[in-house]
Amino acid sequence: MSRLDDLEAQSVYILREAYAAARPLAMLWSIGKDSNVVLWLARKAFFGGVPFPVVQLDTGMELDEVYAYRDRYAKEWDLDLIVIDCPPESEMDPSLPPMTRAAARKSAGLANLLDSGKYKGIIVGIRRDEEATRAKERVFSPRASSGTWEFRDQPPEFWDQYTTDVPEGAHLRIHPLLHWTEVDIWRYSQRENIPINPLYFSRDGKRYRSLGEKNITAPIDSDAATIDDIIAELEVTRTPERAGRLMDNEAEDSFERLRTSGYM
Repeated sequence: MSRLDDLEAQSVYILREAYAAARPLAMLWSIGKDSNVVLWLARKAFFGGVPFPVVQLDTGMELDEVYAYRDRYAKEWDLDLIVIDCPPESEMDPSLPPMTRAAARKSAGLANLLDSGKYKGIIVGIRRDEEATRAKERVFSPRASSGTWEFRDQPPEFWDQYTTDVPEGAHLRIHPLLHWTEVDIWRYSQRENIPINPLYFSRDGKRYRSLGEKNITAPIDSDAATIDDIIAELEVTRTPERAGRLMDNEAEDSFERLRTSGYM
């Protein structure tokens, strides 16, 4: 088997384990490259359908192409789409830097979803290589009833044995892509012919490497106009993937503060 076959098989196994042990489930859909791969894998794991709702945490500040992609493929893939309107920035922690406070709106939107007590498991398309804090994650990651994450107290995961029991009111975050890299995502998307948001491709010397809200995300300098170009660029770049996420540059602990309080 190729590396992509191995990655696909492991992620399909994780999704099926989650469906067996952590129902009721929902999946967060950012409509970026990673969560689109998770959706693709879910459709493979469950024979063409996605047997749980997909949730967009909507701040109203997504790029136009993101909404267009959502509307097209939610219909085409017959998804049970739930759109959560996130609380306004004025309700966020005033001690956070401005752009981090704007990003925290999604944490608050997720908290509102979880307050219903309806879901035991939330599937999220994060990867360890994206950011140092995410490298501390587990595949099945328990969260307190408040949604907070204690990275110093994560359960061990040996031989693909996962902890799926959580206290009443708590939930699990499930990360099917934790072991993938950014290049893996692009190679798999190319192999599977997964539809790609045009924002990822260069236009006038700029492209988005990571999709976030338009008020806190900027494109990077790039001439990569095809997936082959993107892969070639990634193989030599030293720029971090989240370089265009402006909140990451506000304070040294901005992202970790968001993550420990419930951010994806």
